[in-house]
Amino acid sequence: FGDDPVLEMPRGSHPWGHRADGREEVRKSLAMRFEGIPDVHYGEDRHFVCGRRGVSEWLLTGTDRGGRKIRVRGCDLFEFDRGKIARKDSYWKIVE
Repeated sequence: FGDDPVLEMPRGSHPWGHRADGREEVRKSLAMRFEGIPDVHYGEDRHFVCGRRGVSEWLLTGTDRGGRKIRVRGCDLFEFDRGKIARKDSYWKIVE
């Protein structure tokens, strides 16, 4: 990530989910993801970059702290600045 990144996670109380501003907030938000799904794995991934924008498609699998198995498709939209991530906006399919 760059010097002043923005990370938008799919869950939260706002239309954009949860927003983390700055390196420290981004670090904390990503750490919470791995704490909540300790065996998280990203697979079946594809990545595309065009200029300053990029997309990653993936399948997340793992087990949450309550023992529930998770298997969900998602994608991340990226904006880059000087070769580093300036913004990452994450989307997950809603599984009901």
